[in-house]
Amino acid sequence: MIEYLFMLTAILGAVLALMQRDLLKSAILTGITGASIAILYQYLLAPDVALTQAIVGAAIIPVFFALAVYKTRRMEE
Repeated sequence: MIEYLFMLTAILGAVLALMQRDLLKSAILTGITGASIAILYQYLLAPDVALTQAIVGAAIIPVFFALAVYKTRRMEE
């Protein structure tokens, strides 16, 4: 039953990330999606894949997205 909660969280996080107008919020929501998928992998007894997903999907990719958004932001005049 708990796996359905994590599946729903991953799908909901991805849909909310797509619907956001603010790109920084979208980057944060991709991290939530990655973390829920990592927990789901751990629940499915794949700890090596879960650790990789937690590092890459929940930490590195959202940080890179946030840095890219920060670097490409236009200055208001």
